[in-house]
Amino acid sequence: MKKYLVTTLLVIFTIQVCKTQSENLQWLDIELSNYEYPYPVATLYLKIQQQDLKMAYMDVKPENYNGKNIVLFHGKNFNGAYWKTTIEALTNEGFRVIVPDQIGFGKSSKPPHFHYTFQQLAQNTKTLLDTLKVEKTSILGHSMGGMLATRFALMYPDITEKFILENPIGLEDWKLKVPYKPVEWWYKNELNKSYEDIKKYQLVNYYDNKWKPEYDQWVNLLAGWILNSNYNTIAWNNALTYDMIFTQPVVYEFKNITAPTLLIIGTRDRTALGKPLVTEEVRKTMGLYSELGKKTQKAISNSELVEIENVGHLPHIEKFDSFIKPLIRFLKK
Repeated sequence: MKKYLVTTLLVIFTIQVCKTQSENLQWLDIELSNYEYPYPVATLYLKIQQQDLKMAYMDVKPENYNGKNIVLFHGKNFNGAYWKTTIEALTNEGFRVIVPDQIGFGKSSKPPHFHYTFQQLAQNTKTLLDTLKVEKTSILGHSMGGMLATRFALMYPDITEKFILENPIGLEDWKLKVPYKPVEWWYKNELNKSYEDIKKYQLVNYYDNKWKPEYDQWVNLLAGWILNSNYNTIAWNNALTYDMIFTQPVVYEFKNITAPTLLIIGTRDRTALGKPLVTEEVRKTMGLYSELGKKTQKAISNSELVEIENVGHLPHIEKFDSFIKPLIRFLKK
C-alpha cells in the first residue's frame, strides 16, 4: 500500500512539473530565428523541386586547423544545436566541423510540399560541401542522421574519408514488422502532440526514465513549435520524413560501405519507430541495439564497434566522455 502511494504521488508530481513547464514554453519561430545556436549560422540558398529553399548550417574552423573535416548529421527530433559539446571538443583537436540543418529541420526551410528522400538530402549536403570547397570529409550520423550519412557515404565514397554512426536508426527494416501508415496518418499524429507527449517519448525511449534538467531544452525545441500558428507546416514536414524513414531502408546496403567505419552504440537504446502499431510480442524484437550494433559491424567491412553500456539513444548527450574519446581516437588514426 505504501509503495503504491509513493508511486502515485510521484506520478502526480511528474504531471504537475510537466504542466508547469509546458505553461512556461517559449513560442518558437518556424525557422528558429528567435533561438540562438552555439556557433554562427550561415545560409545556403537552394533551388530544388521548383522551390527556393534555405539550408542553415554551422561551419566552425579552428585556428589550429589540422586539415581534416567532419560533417555532423542530426537526428529527426533534433537540429544542429545539440552538437554543441561535440563541435567544441572536435575543434579543440583541430578539426573543421560542418553542421547542417537539413531541409525541414531546425533553422532551414519547412516547405509546404517536398518529396523527401535520403538521396535528395545527401545531394543538398554535397552542394553545401562544394560551396565550401570541401573535397574530403569524415561523416558522422546520429539517429535518422545515421540513415542519411549512410546514403551519403554510398553516393559519394570518394568524398567520405571516414564513416561514423552513433545509435543510428535504420539498422533494421521496420516495414517488415510495422503496418504501413500513409502520410496523412503521421500528420494527424503530429498535430495531436503535446509537450507531455514529447517529454514522455524522450524519457522512456532515450533516457530509461531517468531525467536530468539539461534534457529539457531538447523537449522545448520541439514543443515550442506547437505554439506557432504555422505548426501545421512543421507537422506536415515531420510526417513526410516519417514516410521517408519507413520506405527507404539502408540496412541492405551496409555491405557496400567502403570507408573505414566506427559504430558508437549505447546498448540500452530501444528506439524503433512504429512500436505502438505492433503487438507486444513483436515490439520486444525491435530496437535491440545490443544486438543490432554487432550485426551491423559484421555487415560493414573495415569497421569497429564501441559499445557503451547503460546508455540510450544519445551517447553524446547522456555520457559525452564515453562518446567523444573513441571518436577522436578514430578520427586521428
